[in-house]
Amino acid sequence: MTEQRFFGKPLVALPAAILAAWALCAAVGPSLVGDPNHIELQRILTGPGAAGWLGFDDLGRPVWERLVVGARISFLVAALVVSISVLIGTLIGAVSGYLGGWIDEVLVRIIDIFLAFPGILLAIALAGVLGPGINNVIIALVVVGWVGFARLARAQVLSLRHREHVQAAIALGVRRGRIVLRHLLPLIVAPLIVEGTFAVAGAVIAEAGLSFLGLGVQPPTASWGSMIRDGTRYMLMAPHLVLAPGVALMLVVLGVNMLGDRLRDRLDVRG
Repeated sequence: MTEQRFFGKPLVALPAAILAAWALCAAVGPSLVGDPNHIELQRILTGPGAAGWLGFDDLGRPVWERLVVGARISFLVAALVVSISVLIGTLIGAVSGYLGGWIDEVLVRIIDIFLAFPGILLAIALAGVLGPGINNVIIALVVVGWVGFARLARAQVLSLRHREHVQAAIALGVRRGRIVLRHLLPLIVAPLIVEGTFAVAGAVIAEAGLSFLGLGVQPPTASWGSMIRDGTRYMLMAPHLVLAPGVALMLVVLGVNMLGDRLRDRLDVRG
């Protein structure tokens, strides 16, 4: 008990601080920093110093400003991908679990088909077919991301549809749509929130991976993945080009995962 109390506040404060900084950079950061595409040829590959907090890249552009712009890109992609995936996946999973029968069989087979492919490979294939760009990245990640929420929502609804309050609503003649919206969805919000936090981390990594491969955000717009890709050519002479976006990516994913673990522990009724 003493150990839990001692480590409890740091475990909550650290991910909260990381995510707050990420959200702040995404919301107001680009308006507070300078031009991320401003080129200073005399500062090419210059390391961190008074002229630039995190140094300059191979074109003489400030790494700090580009890191902040990349935070907005990753936040926007993660927020849109998870929000749309939650809506689509929860709706499909809830309908499948509640109605059952042939509808459930068809939807389960569709979910199994998507699960048969590795998620990141399917996202790469879709992004390659659709073409590079942030909009196509969001579409590709949504196509991959809704499946986990659908499977979770279906499993939760299957365990809840025989509860007394649901049977009472059926006996009173309440419509199916209202039963799902009013009597089932509120009870599965907690596991969906926990799943959503881990999905945010997955979306951030996937966006960075697609940008690293050249299928995501296109130059000159900054993205953490593209910054890491460009910096790999100068690892020996300018390691800050990879370390800055790499550490930022690691901290965001670490913060989101720690928050997800904390939420899972807090929302676990067995605890």
